[in-house]
Amino acid sequence: MGTDREKRVGIGGFGAIGMAVGRALDAGELPGLQLACVSANDKVAAAERMVDYKLPVPVTGLAELSEHADVVIECAPGAVFRDVAEAAVEQGRIFMPLSCGQLLDHMDLIERAQATGARIVVPTGALLGLDAVRGAAEGEIESVTMVTRKPPGGLEGAPHLVENDIEVSNLAEPLMVFDGTARAAVKGFPANVNVAVALSLAGIGPDRTTIQVWADPGVTRNTHTIKVEADSVRFEMTIENVPSLENPRTGALTPLSTIAALRGLVQPLKVGT
Repeated sequence: MGTDREKRVGIGGFGAIGMAVGRALDAGELPGLQLACVSANDKVAAAERMVDYKLPVPVTGLAELSEHADVVIECAPGAVFRDVAEAAVEQGRIFMPLSCGQLLDHMDLIERAQATGARIVVPTGALLGLDAVRGAAEGEIESVTMVTRKPPGGLEGAPHLVENDIEVSNLAEPLMVFDGTARAAVKGFPANVNVAVALSLAGIGPDRTTIQVWADPGVTRNTHTIKVEADSVRFEMTIENVPSLENPRTGALTPLSTIAALRGLVQPLKVGT
């Protein structure tokens, strides 16, 4: 499992995010961490994506990642979340879920992690202000709201739009397509608003954190505005993320945030809560 100075990393899901993190690990950009294995639905394609790696690694099944790695990153489709998560938690690994919205349906994993010694570390992702929210949550938070605006193409195919027959492909002006809790939002937009769940877990929970989702033809970046009212602080912050070229439903910041979270596991100085 690596030495005290080196942790081995397994990546569950080898799409745009997984490949970016894998390249950084293979290039030696994260001292103290080494890529150990990856997993993907198409194992042949995953192996081909590593053809230019210095040290190509095995392509395993999702549940097998934790047998070879100390840190298991999940960036796979939500349907297979449990396959990655349960094995990692049972073997006491550090589990880093990017589909953190799935945690709401698998909260038993947190209690199980207490028993096995596993840690569940949720990267900030394409958001900002989680440190401030976590700090405020040590006191009393009155409300946490988020307004998300995305180019319409980044929302097409979302279950909430399909189920409610909402068409966004030819919009001439912004359209609010959802207004509700973070828990409901992740059900309706599982590929778009994991950030809302991360925000809710840092603060007052998924049933008190509210979110609006807008399809906005006037924006070219995924935009999130957070407002927090608490006894210790009041703040409003906006972040504009460049959509990933490979997948417009996610931001280009997401893999970089994951890399930063990995670095925080081993670096001697870690800044932030």
